[in-house]
Amino acid sequence: MKTRTILLTLALCFVGVEVIFADDANMGTWKLNEAKSTLASGATKNSTVVYEAAGDNVKVTVDGTDKDRKATHNEWTGKFDGKDYPVTGDPNSDTRSYTKIDDHTLGLNVKKGGKVTTSGRIVVSPDGKSRTVTTRGTDSKGKKVNSIAVYDKQ
Repeated sequence: MKTRTILLTLALCFVGVEVIFADDANMGTWKLNEAKSTLASGATKNSTVVYEAAGDNVKVTVDGTDKDRKATHNEWTGKFDGKDYPVTGDPNSDTRSYTKIDDHTLGLNVKKGGKVTTSGRIVVSPDGKSRTVTTRGTDSKGKKVNSIAVYDKQ
């Protein structure tokens, strides 16, 4: 009886986490719509971005190409609470933080060596079918870069 109660409690916890994240407009797979985007020259192109539940955290997986058209892949796992969480696979950043502004908007900060290199906003459209990522920052050479990337929900 005790084992059954523990298993039922764990199952309900997992279902509860899934229900919470299912309501988040950011969750899912997003594909870059290059025709609608204005990307900084020489910037990394994030072609596919996936937001998924990872326990009570969110895991963000980004695949794309760098300025030399070589494949890139990085991952971030954390909460949308404004705190820095480590990034793996990205030579241009150590940590990333997301802040939930409202149900369709996130603030974003990317850091390298403790310094913010990129900041921006992610806005999901009211119908949930697209999102716009507006970023500004500096590249590895200190040059200011701005980008607007539009993604379609898959």
